Amino acid sequence: MSQKLIDLSHTVEDGLVTYNGLPAPVICDYWSREESRAHYAEGTEFHIGKIEMVANTGTYLDSPFHRFADGADLSQLDLEQMVNLEGVLVRIPADHGRVIDESCFAGLDVRGKAVLVHTGWARHWKTDQYFEGHSFLTKGAAELLRDGGATLVGIDSLNIDDTDDGYRPVHTTLLRANILIVEHLRGLEQIPADRPFRFFAAAVKVKQFGTFPVRAFAILESE
Repeated sequence: MSQKLIDLSHTVEDGLVTYNGLPAPVICDYWSREESRAHYAEGTEFHIGKIEMVANTGTYLDSPFHRFADGADLSQLDLEQMVNLEGVLVRIPADHGRVIDESCFAGLDVRGKAVLVHTGWARHWKTDQYFEGHSFLTKGAAELLRDGGATLVGIDSLNIDDTDDGYRPVHTTLLRANILIVEHLRGLEQIPADRPFRFFAAAVKVKQFGTFPVRAFAILESE
């Protein structure tokens, strides 16, 4: 039985800007290999790195605690919410425009599934264009996905919401319903429209934290 793994995550690196206004990560040595030599036998060395970053860096997962003080934080999520989910790919045509409404999901069976929205916006990653004019879901789309019983919703753009709308209705609707969100995906064009796949996006188990980077990937099931 053959399977294919598809990496859907951006690389986190020193100085990376994921979202304008949030600081870039600082990645450095805590112990360099040279410094470590004094602690081990001759010829033995290790590297211990140090990273300082905000939670919303790279490709990341939002838990309900990100939006709601009484919502489940990362440590309270079940693995079944984040990994080995049956996937549904929604490919948005290039000429569709920014607004992704409920019509884009009409008739789809999303219950218990990871719904991944492919807009193509990831092509602007690490450019100024990435921060302006991104595609986003509407409140109506979020309500349809909530009512349909989706487990997770992911998108390959700057934000699943319109960043000009301070109410953030999509985050509010989905996270209140305990539906997880993954933003800044990449590589969704590698998933064939006619191939079933499983989706994985496990975050570190941190208490009192709502968001954290993930190594998101898909497994294409055998033809």
